[in-house]
Amino acid sequence: MSTRVLIADDHALFRDGLKALLVAGEFEIVAEVENGQDAIREARRLHPDVAIVDIGMPGLNGVDAAREVLRVSPGTKVIVLTMHKDHIYIAESLRAGARGYVLKSRGAKELLEALREIVRGGIYLSPGLSQEVVESFLRGDKPPESPLSPREREVLQLVAEGKTTKEVAATLFISFKTVESHRQRIMSKLDLHETASLVRYAIRSGLIQP
Repeated sequence: MSTRVLIADDHALFRDGLKALLVAGEFEIVAEVENGQDAIREARRLHPDVAIVDIGMPGLNGVDAAREVLRVSPGTKVIVLTMHKDHIYIAESLRAGARGYVLKSRGAKELLEALREIVRGGIYLSPGLSQEVVESFLRGDKPPESPLSPREREVLQLVAEGKTTKEVAATLFISFKTVESHRQRIMSKLDLHETASLVRYAIRSGLIQP
């Protein structure tokens, strides 16, 4: 049987390239989306075998999308396919439950290898990244956890992308008052009290791209 795959990336040309690569093999593309919110919706509806997600997506970044995809579809395995080599992104992705972390700069052969490995139940990290993560683990390093809850991170990303409180509420299907409450807690937790500072924090945290 074919492995059913969901693709989440905000670049249409890149999605087209992935589809061309995967449909030639043992994979079936069941959905393609351009943001994290849609990835969650389609994962809940289709329960794909694998979700391939980019980190830098509008609406909801790939790390938080991975966490929510696994919540609504526990049987789905997530691969993060990204340009980011930073250890913090790798650690956050694995913490969110991703089973693979593949750099976009690598060849198509590696992505296919990663897909097959995680379908078999393994974990795959691009060569060069594996050693860094292992060495960090042996040192006992623990990357700092976000002081924000997953929902607060969602609200922060949307605010940093320039959405109004009304737009955030509509996107997340919550009330205007709830968004305002989340925003106040975010500012209090981060000790940041203006939108520009929230945007800078979101960029440093990888929630949005500069």
